[in-house]
Amino acid sequence: MPENALPAAGGRVERAHVDRIADEFFDGFDAVASVVHPAVSVFGSAHARADNPAYAAARELGRVLAREGFAVVTGGGPGLMEAANRGAQDVGGVSIGFNIELPHEQRPNGYLDLCLTFRHFYVRKTMFVKAADGFVILPGGFGTLDELFESLTLIQTGKVESFPVVLMDGGYWTGLLRWLEERALGEGMISADDLALIHVTDDPTDAARFLRIAYERRRDGHTPGR
Repeated sequence: MPENALPAAGGRVERAHVDRIADEFFDGFDAVASVVHPAVSVFGSAHARADNPAYAAARELGRVLAREGFAVVTGGGPGLMEAANRGAQDVGGVSIGFNIELPHEQRPNGYLDLCLTFRHFYVRKTMFVKAADGFVILPGGFGTLDELFESLTLIQTGKVESFPVVLMDGGYWTGLLRWLEERALGEGMISADDLALIHVTDDPTDAARFLRIAYERRRDGHTPGR
């Protein structure tokens, strides 16, 4: 049943559908319990091909994160998700994919030590947050933007700990960041502290270092710094 489907006739909730969702949450939490920490959820486009410079950058990010001791968690699909998973496996790191069933069938990439496929986006997004000690956002489209702002909203509202959020490839995000600063911040829709949640870098080593420092501070009982 599509996520926006109406309940059964007469306003009664379809129990079987609710049970399937509950089972999916249970399977997800069970899988997340096996994730090695620290772990980083990496989001990015499914459409970038292997000859795209962003693919090479994402693969290098996966390598650097794995060398730094992070398990790499992605959406499990192709493109930049595949690249980050592939990079983690290049150096013997832990590579995890939370895939999603789509009408055009998004198949899991071939570089996963653990893969779980979800039917519902909201269950899958919960697992990305549950598994993560930080977030890295690579260039991407609507899905990547959704994951970026979901992460920021959960941190802003205190629903999750103040995990680090890293935007990779500053040039790609320049327009969005300018808009956030000039319009959203300038018109009082967000605060300067909200905007400061985002760390922008082009260097995978800088990203991994930033994530490691934030993780260690949180582990030791301190608020992650900027």
